Amino acid sequence: MKKQRIAHVDMDAFYAAVEVRNDPSLRGKPVVVGGAADQRGVVSAASYEARRYGIHSAMPMAEAVRRCPDLVRVAVHGDRYSTASRDVMAVLRRYSPTLEPLSLDEAFLDLSGTERSLGRSIDIGRHIKAEILEATGLVASVGIAPVKFVAKIASDLEKPDGLVVVEEGEVSRFLAPLPIRRLWGIGPKMQEKLLAHGLRTIGDIAGAERRLLEMRFGRSGTHILDLAQGRDDRRVIADHDAKSYSHEVTFAVDQTDGEQLRAVLLSHASRVARRLRNDSVWGRTITLKLRDHAFHTRTHRLTREDLTDDAMTIYRAGDHLLSEIWDGRPIRLIGLGVSGISSRDVEPLSLFEDTDRVEKRRKLVETIDKIEDRFGNESVFRAKTLESKETPDTGSSLAPEE
Repeated sequence: MKKQRIAHVDMDAFYAAVEVRNDPSLRGKPVVVGGAADQRGVVSAASYEARRYGIHSAMPMAEAVRRCPDLVRVAVHGDRYSTASRDVMAVLRRYSPTLEPLSLDEAFLDLSGTERSLGRSIDIGRHIKAEILEATGLVASVGIAPVKFVAKIASDLEKPDGLVVVEEGEVSRFLAPLPIRRLWGIGPKMQEKLLAHGLRTIGDIAGAERRLLEMRFGRSGTHILDLAQGRDDRRVIADHDAKSYSHEVTFAVDQTDGEQLRAVLLSHASRVARRLRNDSVWGRTITLKLRDHAFHTRTHRLTREDLTDDAMTIYRAGDHLLSEIWDGRPIRLIGLGVSGISSRDVEPLSLFEDTDRVEKRRKLVETIDKIEDRFGNESVFRAKTLESKETPDTGSSLAPEE
């Protein structure tokens, strides 16, 4: 196998940094991006000054304000972040045509075979950071390694404004002293289980017996052991043809029933998740689209830390967004989509969920897919989804959005 050199570029506090760049008077202040506290808003992003108060993304805005009374809240400006993201990705494409964006603010790029043309990894990292800063006024952290997930860990270690290079032959030594939470797939519950077995560092896992990990954690144990030992054969996958997957419905009669809207969202989530699995891809960003009786259209997005093709995960994100932006006006159209698409070459584990639950959910989804393969789409409905079938609609969109 060809020797790999992979970079992971991650923008520092991206949404907040864009707002500070656009309004220099915010520099040095605790800034958050998100909805208003009195409207059940949540934090979408927090500057590093705000993070010192324990404020983080997905925290209720009311709690963030309680922790920091001097907090400066800025509303979400999606167009600004999309424009800045395009500028960042344009810089990265100068270094490699094989670019795999994970979200607006992070991406992998394949630098394999560029030693002669681009030079040492440390110099490439410095150049990337400098060019992004010059082009956008924003700061990036960069990790470079011969293994994909190690590059991602490296980019996070010295944030903000970090640069960490792990050379060939240094992977095991780099990983060994790190806490187990740094591994992909180690959520709080999994961490408790590993700590109970005396496994505190990645090096501890790397030295454990494969048979014992398989007995206790099943396939998840095998996957974690491989990562701990520096084995990750995944390559950087260039942008997938489909930028997003979505489903929407226009009602024949405008809807004001929140439960009915949530039932439709669950149906949308099931359709979108099935298409993601059929194409062997995952998504990271969930988008809710609402059009009211006056034909005003609003969209709102939520970007997850981990990838998903799970209908309930997509639905819960959509439900959260609905509760955040819907003000009770009659709804003419509702849509739900997933973007930030990546190829599903190796199944990533959730950072936040218990691996036993993930495994059970995977088996359930496989069973549902087999039933629908035999009897057609929507042969299996959760109880809440059945409610949505009582609502007439005037058409829906099935094609992936560009």
